[in-house]
Amino acid sequence: MIPTIPFITQKFNEFNVQMFDGKLTLPPIQLSRARTFVGQCGAKKQRTLLHGTRLYDFHLKFSICFDMTEREWEDTIIHEMIHYYIGVNGLKDTSAHGQLFRQMMTTINERFGRALTISHKSTAEQREAIYSARKVWHVIALVHFTDGRKGLKVLPRIRQRIVAYRTTMLRDPRISRIDLFMSNDTYFNRFPNSSSFNVILAKEDEFMPHIQQAEPLSI
Repeated sequence: MIPTIPFITQKFNEFNVQMFDGKLTLPPIQLSRARTFVGQCGAKKQRTLLHGTRLYDFHLKFSICFDMTEREWEDTIIHEMIHYYIGVNGLKDTSAHGQLFRQMMTTINERFGRALTISHKSTAEQREAIYSARKVWHVIALVHFTDGRKGLKVLPRIRQRIVAYRTTMLRDPRISRIDLFMSNDTYFNRFPNSSSFNVILAKEDEFMPHIQQAEPLSI
């Protein structure tokens, strides 16, 4: 499932009563398309007269790029609620997931049968799932080397950058020619998209079937 603000709000209110004695005020809830985190508790910082910092304007943010079970989303929400509880009450911890956080997490896991973990950053497998699912049109440069090798480069869909890449790379005596293609094959999502003058020497038996299904591009 993909979380919605009503779902997150409902779960926040339920867990606030069950696990936090109803002491938390519902903060603003934001949805994001970030791929580097699943959930996040954010706040603004203000310097105090005693050279410390005060946190204020808390918000909770959740990425809608991850399709997880309801149970996994619940644990993510609770995880961020612990951060929120510690921050909004001005409690001191040894680190972001320090002794206090771990103590609260362990207590909730034991009392309520949850499976909270220290980190809720996106995993490599989750990011790969996103890249594998997105249909995006790419410009693909198939680079032929004079020694018979072939390499790939995914380029921005900007004519000037495509021309600059091909012109510059063909100055290298090791390169014999560069063929251009357009493709929305999700296979190419895994390659970085840039106009830097380099090439990825991927395995030819893996990428050539995808190149053969692509549309030739003339610039």
